[in-house]
Amino acid sequence: MTLDARRHQLWQAMGLGPVWQQRYSSATASGGKTVDPRADRIAHLEWDELVAETAQCRACRLGETRRQAVFGVGYRHAEWMLVGEAPGAEEDARGEPFVGQAGKLLDNMLASIGLTREGATPQSVFIANVLKCRPPNNRNPELAEVAQCEPFLRRQVELVSPTLVLVMGRFAAQALLGTDASIASLRGQVHHIDVAGRRLPVVVTYHPAYLLRNLGDKAKSWADLCFARDVHARAATG
Repeated sequence: MTLDARRHQLWQAMGLGPVWQQRYSSATASGGKTVDPRADRIAHLEWDELVAETAQCRACRLGETRRQAVFGVGYRHAEWMLVGEAPGAEEDARGEPFVGQAGKLLDNMLASIGLTREGATPQSVFIANVLKCRPPNNRNPELAEVAQCEPFLRRQVELVSPTLVLVMGRFAAQALLGTDASIASLRGQVHHIDVAGRRLPVVVTYHPAYLLRNLGDKAKSWADLCFARDVHARAATG
């Protein structure tokens, strides 16, 4: 796929795409490469340290306008990891992703294939967003904001080490896969990202907030969930 100029910038800024690579910028490391010291430090944090680092982050302007960082929720060793776009007003107020009507719909979607955000079982998922802070007025994330949040999401994926990543929404899908393609063209395929030496399958579906506005696409989302369930089953036994 070809990238437009903005998506190409986004891909480079995040160090993402079909292969998720360490970004380099300032401090010299062994082998002559330079390493972004902040990203490198985040890459070595364990769960509780990562939560604390996220909560106190002021690396971009969103740290000044949010109520609180929305780290993520769910089972920290989940086989399924769900990635959305950014917190909304309710998420910003409660500190949890996917609450309100969109959250209820997501919970129902998960329940339809035997999954839940609660507990610590093989059916429990972990949910996070590309951005940890709410953009004012729910505007689209900016490139610099995505780049500053990228080390947090990368480390979350590494720590969870899921069997499958389910990406919800156009922005999240384009950011993780390094493409300007539409949701319609990304659905129904198995994509991949390489994280910490593992090649993880990625399935794309609609964001629950979109489905609330476009009820006719719920059937397509159900098809995506069934497809993801099959992909997960193959990955878990492969």
